[in-house]
Amino acid sequence: MLSFLNIAQLVLYVALLALVGQGLLYVLAGANRDRNIFYQLLQIVSKPFTLLVRKLTPKQVADHHVPLVTFFLLLIIYAVVTFEKIALCVEAGMEGCR
Repeated sequence: MLSFLNIAQLVLYVALLALVGQGLLYVLAGANRDRNIFYQLLQIVSKPFTLLVRKLTPKQVADHHVPLVTFFLLLIIYAVVTFEKIALCVEAGMEGCR
């Protein structure tokens, strides 16, 4: 179970960092962000998560808000996984959690 939580935490962390980087480049690159190779790379990394959120959200949510919704949803899931990992480690007496 601890290995599963570690893997889930890592995948969520990478997706969150990709979305943060994408947001920073959105601000820094402005209108030319679609031609920026790093912005495109970060979009590829976060695309599975944004597509899933796009399918889960109602049509009233605008497409340009989906990455922001994805970020906050992943942040909540990351916090839940982290708290579950802490609870598992405390329950196991911290053995194997180092």
